Amino acid sequence: MAKVVVTGGCGFVGSHLVSRLVERGDEVTVFDGGSPPPDQGPGDTRYVAGDIRDRAQVAQVMTPDVDVVYHLAAVVGVDRYLDRPLDVIDINLLGTRNVLDLANETGAKVVVASTSEVFGKNPAVPWSEDADRVLGSTATERWSYSSSKALAEHLTFGFVRAYGLRATIVRYFNVYGPRQRPAFVVSRSIHRALRGLAPVVYDEGGQTRCFTFVDDAITATILAATSPKADGECFNIGSSDETPVRRAIELVAELTGVEPDVIPVDMEERLGNSYQDLRRRVPDARKAAAVLGWRSTTSLRDGLGATIAWARANPWWLAQPESGQS
Repeated sequence: MAKVVVTGGCGFVGSHLVSRLVERGDEVTVFDGGSPPPDQGPGDTRYVAGDIRDRAQVAQVMTPDVDVVYHLAAVVGVDRYLDRPLDVIDINLLGTRNVLDLANETGAKVVVASTSEVFGKNPAVPWSEDADRVLGSTATERWSYSSSKALAEHLTFGFVRAYGLRATIVRYFNVYGPRQRPAFVVSRSIHRALRGLAPVVYDEGGQTRCFTFVDDAITATILAATSPKADGECFNIGSSDETPVRRAIELVAELTGVEPDVIPVDMEERLGNSYQDLRRRVPDARKAAAVLGWRSTTSLRDGLGATIAWARANPWWLAQPESGQS
């Protein structure tokens, strides 16, 4: 049993991580500005409301007896980082600095959640962990999230090298599953299908993604915390199955029994230069396999089936408004 802190533990990935840690028998404290999902009972979990940007508040939970901090607090989603670029930078960067500073003082191991967005629009896929970052203009809101997460990674590596901090970075690739708010391609398509609405397809759906079921991502995250070989390392956490977005939407239609008629959206016409999509996003996850012994094992069909079954059983989720760009 370990004593752990999960920042952002009320969010999509964070709440799944909390559930798994509790099942393992860990003593879990969640630090978040929100509330846990309605379908997740508190159990023995301690919830502390706070702002990750406030170092004094974070210090209340990151005490010297904490073994591991899973740092997932962030502003996530295209809709949010188009609408809240300053919050994206402050929360993703200053929040990470607070966590790293305090972990360095207390001796806790840190797992920092990052994103495939750091690679930007590098066309040379699959991306290894040290692949180049290729970004657009700083005047384009899309890249604020990528840049803030990359700086958080730079901070993490800096603490590892300067102070010997035990820290690991996990880069998630298109994680989906139960509880994800309906603002992403999978969650939004399921949300619309179960309400009898046609799916929305951006730019004809020819973009490809490697969709990763949340349970697989959680397994990798815990391995990153518990493996001594992971200290000071970064890992791509993603499926190797490259799937066109339109195919994923068609599979949702098939599994929900809804006609796959679509509503096409031209993103350049809708948002102009404020949003730039990525045509392909493919991880090279061989390092995670070699060091952590991890591979994504849930097929897209199985993961979608599990997510759809959960959505049908949780009307509170279907009652949420959909938002954002997938």
